[in-house]
Amino acid sequence: MPRKFALIAICFFLLGGCATAAPRSNPESKARKAAEINVSLAQGYMKQDKLEIALEKLQRALEQDPNYADAHTVIAVLYERINRGQLAEEHYRRAAQLQPKVGAVNNNYGTYLCRTGRLDEASKYFDRALEDPFYQTRDVALTNAGTCRMQANRTEEAEKDFREALLSNANNAEALYQLARILFGKSDFLRARAFLQRYDSLGQANPEALLLGHSIENKLGNSREAGEYARRLKTEFPDSDQARQLESSTPS
Repeated sequence: MPRKFALIAICFFLLGGCATAAPRSNPESKARKAAEINVSLAQGYMKQDKLEIALEKLQRALEQDPNYADAHTVIAVLYERINRGQLAEEHYRRAAQLQPKVGAVNNNYGTYLCRTGRLDEASKYFDRALEDPFYQTRDVALTNAGTCRMQANRTEEAEKDFREALLSNANNAEALYQLARILFGKSDFLRARAFLQRYDSLGQANPEALLLGHSIENKLGNSREAGEYARRLKTEFPDSDQARQLESSTPS
Protein backbone atom coordinates (compact mmCIF):
# COMPACT_ATOMS: atom_id res chain seq x y z
CA MET A 1 0.00 0.00 0.00
CA PRO A 2 2.24 2.79 -1.22
CA ARG A 3 1.57 6.17 0.25
CA LYS A 4 3.16 9.49 -0.45
CA PHE A 5 4.81 10.60 2.75
CA ALA A 6 3.43 13.77 4.29
CA LEU A 7 5.97 16.32 5.35
CA ILE A 8 4.63 18.93 7.70
CA ALA A 9 5.97 22.38 6.98
CA ILE A 10 5.47 25.31 9.30
CA CYS A 11 4.17 27.58 6.54
CA PHE A 12 4.04 30.98 8.11
CA PHE A 13 1.46 32.39 5.74
CA LEU A 14 -0.92 29.56 6.60
CA LEU A 15 -0.47 29.67 10.34
CA GLY A 16 -0.65 33.43 10.50
CA GLY A 17 2.51 33.79 12.54
CA CYS A 18 6.26 33.79 12.15
CA ALA A 19 9.20 32.91 14.30
CA THR A 20 10.27 36.11 15.94
CA ALA A 21 13.77 37.41 15.46
CA ALA A 22 16.02 38.64 18.23
CA PRO A 23 15.16 42.07 19.68
CA ARG A 24 16.25 44.76 17.25
CA SER A 25 17.79 48.13 17.85
CA ASN A 26 15.93 51.35 17.10
CA PRO A 27 17.78 52.20 13.83
CA GLU A 28 16.58 48.89 12.40
CA SER A 29 13.03 49.01 13.70
CA LYS A 30 11.55 51.22 10.98
CA ALA A 31 12.88 49.05 8.16
CA ARG A 32 11.83 45.87 9.95
CA LYS A 33 8.33 47.19 10.54
CA ALA A 34 7.97 48.08 6.86
CA ALA A 35 9.20 44.60 5.91
CA GLU A 36 6.74 42.98 8.30
CA ILE A 37 3.88 44.89 6.69
CA ASN A 38 4.91 43.73 3.22
CA VAL A 39 5.26 40.12 4.35
CA SER A 40 1.80 40.28 5.91
CA LEU A 41 0.37 41.67 2.68
CA ALA A 42 2.15 38.95 0.70
CA GLN A 43 0.65 36.27 2.91
CA GLY A 44 -2.79 37.60 2.13
CA TYR A 45 -2.12 37.64 -1.59
CA MET A 46 -0.79 34.08 -1.44
CA LYS A 47 -4.00 32.93 0.18
CA GLN A 48 -5.84 34.52 -2.75
CA ASP A 49 -3.43 32.84 -5.19
CA LYS A 50 -2.24 36.25 -6.41
CA LEU A 51 1.34 35.10 -6.53
CA GLU A 52 2.84 37.80 -8.73
CA ILE A 53 1.69 40.53 -6.38
CA ALA A 54 2.83 38.48 -3.38
CA LEU A 55 6.26 38.08 -4.92
CA GLU A 56 6.56 41.83 -5.42
CA LYS A 57 5.69 42.45 -1.78
CA LEU A 58 8.22 39.88 -0.57
CA GLN A 59 10.98 41.23 -2.77
CA ARG A 60 10.19 44.68 -1.41
CA ALA A 61 10.33 43.34 2.15
CA LEU A 62 13.79 41.91 1.55
CA GLU A 63 14.96 45.19 0.06
CA GLN A 64 13.77 46.92 3.22
CA ASP A 65 15.34 44.34 5.54
CA PRO A 66 17.59 41.70 3.95
CA ASN A 67 18.07 40.04 7.35
CA TYR A 68 14.38 39.38 8.04
CA ALA A 69 14.27 35.59 8.31
CA ASP A 70 10.51 35.31 8.02
CA ALA A 71 10.56 37.13 4.69
CA HIS A 72 13.10 34.61 3.42
CA THR A 73 10.91 31.72 4.58
CA VAL A 74 7.71 33.01 3.01
CA ILE A 75 9.38 33.84 -0.31
CA ALA A 76 10.92 30.34 -0.28
CA VAL A 77 7.42 28.85 0.07
CA LEU A 78 6.25 30.99 -2.84
CA TYR A 79 9.19 30.00 -5.03
CA GLU A 80 8.37 26.35 -4.37
CA ARG A 81 4.81 26.96 -5.49
CA ILE A 82 6.01 28.36 -8.82
CA ASN A 83 8.64 25.63 -9.28
CA ARG A 84 11.70 27.79 -8.73
CA GLY A 85 13.49 25.24 -6.59
CA GLN A 86 16.95 26.79 -6.61
CA LEU A 87 15.63 30.13 -5.39
CA ALA A 88 13.47 28.41 -2.79
CA GLU A 89 16.47 26.60 -1.38
CA GLU A 90 18.56 29.77 -1.26
CA HIS A 91 15.95 31.51 0.87
CA TYR A 92 15.25 28.54 3.16
CA ARG A 93 19.00 28.28 3.75
CA ARG A 94 19.34 32.01 4.36
CA ALA A 95 16.54 31.94 6.93
CA ALA A 96 18.33 29.11 8.74
CA GLN A 97 21.58 31.08 8.67
CA LEU A 98 19.86 34.12 10.14
CA GLN A 99 18.10 32.15 12.88
CA PRO A 100 20.23 29.03 13.39
CA LYS A 101 18.69 28.17 16.74
CA VAL A 102 15.01 28.65 15.90
CA GLY A 103 13.16 25.35 15.67
CA ALA A 104 10.55 26.29 13.05
CA VAL A 105 13.14 27.74 10.68
CA ASN A 106 15.31 24.62 10.83
CA ASN A 107 12.28 22.38 10.42
CA ASN A 108 11.28 24.27 7.28
CA TYR A 109 14.69 23.89 5.69
CA GLY A 110 14.90 20.24 6.72
CA THR A 111 11.48 19.65 5.21
CA TYR A 112 12.59 21.18 1.92
CA LEU A 113 15.77 19.11 1.84
CA CYS A 114 13.79 15.94 2.50
CA ARG A 115 11.32 16.73 -0.27
CA THR A 116 14.26 17.09 -2.65
CA GLY A 117 15.81 13.79 -1.63
CA ARG A 118 18.71 15.06 0.49
CA LEU A 119 17.78 12.90 3.44
CA ASP A 120 20.98 12.92 5.49
CA GLU A 121 21.34 16.68 5.22
CA ALA A 122 17.70 17.11 6.19
CA SER A 123 18.21 15.09 9.37
CA LYS A 124 20.81 17.59 10.57
CA TYR A 125 18.30 20.41 10.39
CA PHE A 126 15.59 18.42 12.14
CA ASP A 127 18.09 17.73 14.92
CA ARG A 128 18.85 21.45 15.15
CA ALA A 129 15.13 22.20 15.33
CA LEU A 130 14.80 19.85 18.29
CA GLU A 131 17.62 21.59 20.13
CA ASP A 132 15.46 24.72 20.44
CA PRO A 133 14.04 24.60 24.00
CA PHE A 134 11.31 27.07 23.03
CA TYR A 135 10.09 25.18 19.97
CA GLN A 136 6.41 24.59 20.66
CA THR A 137 5.68 22.03 17.93
CA ARG A 138 8.49 19.53 18.48
CA ASP A 139 6.23 16.74 17.26
CA VAL A 140 6.24 18.33 13.79
CA ALA A 141 10.03 18.13 13.45
CA LEU A 142 10.07 14.62 14.92
CA THR A 143 7.40 13.44 12.49
CA ASN A 144 9.25 14.98 9.56
CA ALA A 145 12.49 13.38 10.71
CA GLY A 146 10.71 10.02 10.88
CA THR A 147 9.24 10.53 7.44
CA CYS A 148 12.68 11.26 6.04
CA ARG A 149 14.14 8.17 7.66
CA MET A 150 11.31 6.04 6.29
CA GLN A 151 12.23 7.23 2.80
CA ALA A 152 15.82 6.21 3.51
CA ASN A 153 14.63 2.76 4.73
CA ARG A 154 15.81 3.53 8.26
CA THR A 155 12.65 2.12 9.78
CA GLU A 156 13.85 1.54 13.33
CA GLU A 157 15.04 5.13 13.66
CA ALA A 158 11.81 6.36 12.09
CA GLU A 159 9.74 4.39 14.58
CA LYS A 160 11.64 6.01 17.43
CA ASP A 161 10.97 9.47 15.98
CA PHE A 162 7.24 8.81 15.60
CA ARG A 163 6.94 7.47 19.13
CA GLU A 164 8.74 10.51 20.51
CA ALA A 165 6.44 12.75 18.46
CA LEU A 166 3.45 11.16 20.17
CA LEU A 167 4.97 11.81 23.57
CA SER A 168 4.99 15.47 22.61
CA ASN A 169 1.55 15.42 20.96
CA ALA A 170 -0.61 12.33 21.41
CA ASN A 171 -2.89 13.47 18.57
CA ASN A 172 -0.25 13.80 15.85
CA ALA A 173 -2.17 12.07 13.08
CA GLU A 174 0.76 11.42 10.78
CA ALA A 175 2.82 9.80 13.54
CA LEU A 176 -0.12 7.56 14.49
CA TYR A 177 -0.63 6.47 10.91
CA GLN A 178 3.05 5.83 10.24
CA LEU A 179 3.41 3.75 13.39
CA ALA A 180 0.43 1.65 12.29
CA ARG A 181 2.18 1.10 8.93
CA ILE A 182 5.48 0.19 10.56
CA LEU A 183 3.90 -2.26 12.99
CA PHE A 184 1.84 -3.84 10.20
CA GLY A 185 5.09 -4.38 8.32
CA LYS A 186 6.45 -6.13 11.41
CA SER A 187 3.36 -8.35 11.59
CA ASP A 188 2.49 -6.78 14.94
CA PHE A 189 -1.13 -6.52 13.93
CA LEU A 190 -2.71 -5.88 17.33
CA ARG A 191 -0.56 -2.85 18.04
CA ALA A 192 -0.93 -1.69 14.44
CA ARG A 193 -4.69 -1.77 14.97
CA ALA A 194 -4.40 0.24 18.18
CA PHE A 195 -2.49 3.05 16.50
CA LEU A 196 -4.80 3.07 13.48
CA GLN A 197 -7.86 3.25 15.72
CA ARG A 198 -6.36 6.24 17.48
CA TYR A 199 -5.71 7.80 14.08
CA ASP A 200 -9.26 7.07 12.93
CA SER A 201 -10.70 8.64 16.07
CA LEU A 202 -9.26 11.99 14.96
CA GLY A 203 -11.69 12.03 12.03
CA GLN A 204 -9.03 12.23 9.33
CA ALA A 205 -9.99 9.22 7.26
CA ASN A 206 -8.23 8.82 3.93
CA PRO A 207 -8.10 5.95 1.45
CA GLU A 208 -4.61 4.84 2.50
CA ALA A 209 -5.62 4.49 6.15
CA LEU A 210 -8.87 2.69 5.32
CA LEU A 211 -7.07 0.17 3.15
CA LEU A 212 -4.50 -0.35 5.89
CA GLY A 213 -7.32 -0.93 8.38
CA HIS A 214 -8.87 -3.48 6.04
CA SER A 215 -5.54 -5.30 5.76
CA ILE A 216 -4.95 -5.28 9.51
CA GLU A 217 -8.37 -6.71 10.30
CA ASN A 218 -7.96 -9.39 7.62
CA LYS A 219 -4.66 -10.44 9.20
CA LEU A 220 -6.39 -10.63 12.59
CA GLY A 221 -9.18 -12.76 11.12
CA ASN A 222 -11.88 -10.15 11.78
CA SER A 223 -13.94 -10.32 8.60
CA ARG A 224 -16.71 -8.05 9.92
CA GLU A 225 -14.31 -5.22 10.79
CA ALA A 226 -12.41 -5.73 7.54
CA GLY A 227 -15.69 -5.49 5.67
CA GLU A 228 -16.56 -2.23 7.42
CA TYR A 229 -13.25 -0.69 6.33
CA ALA A 230 -13.94 -1.91 2.79
CA ARG A 231 -17.42 -0.38 2.86
CA ARG A 232 -16.09 2.95 4.04
CA LEU A 233 -13.35 2.96 1.43
CA LYS A 234 -15.76 2.26 -1.42
CA THR A 235 -18.35 4.72 -0.12
CA GLU A 236 -16.14 7.63 0.91
CA PHE A 237 -13.40 7.30 -1.73
CA PRO A 238 -14.94 5.37 -4.64
CA ASP A 239 -12.54 6.80 -7.24
CA SER A 240 -9.35 6.25 -5.26
CA ASP A 241 -6.57 3.91 -6.31
CA GLN A 242 -7.05 2.11 -3.01
CA ALA A 243 -10.72 1.40 -3.74
CA ARG A 244 -9.78 0.03 -7.15
CA GLN A 245 -7.03 -2.04 -5.58
CA LEU A 246 -9.48 -3.50 -3.08
CA GLU A 247 -12.02 -4.18 -5.80
CA SER A 248 -9.48 -6.03 -7.95
CA SER A 249 -8.35 -8.17 -5.01
CA THR A 250 -11.87 -9.17 -3.94
CA PRO A 251 -13.00 -12.54 -5.33
CA SER A 252 -16.02 -12.22 -7.59
